[in-house]
Amino acid sequence: MAKESMKAREVKRAKLVEKYAEKRARLKAEGDSEGLQKLPKNSSRVRLHNRCKLTGRPKGYMRQFGISRINFREMASSGLIPGVKKASW
Repeated sequence: MAKESMKAREVKRAKLVEKYAEKRARLKAEGDSEGLQKLPKNSSRVRLHNRCKLTGRPKGYMRQFGISRINFREMASSGLIPGVKKASW
């Protein structure tokens, strides 16, 4: 499980990205690099980190399902994900 503070930080970053997305796009189109530098660093989309929706784990994230590989494996083994057959894993 990820720390609650780390999850909260990611939520805060996501809000900042959403807030400044339009302004950032406009500044990029104008080529105003000084204006871009004045924006908060965490308002950049690059700073977002994918996390598992169930546990908040940052590593082994499967984008197609939105969960980590460990949770995917547990859910597939218990039959919660339809169409997934257990191979030799």
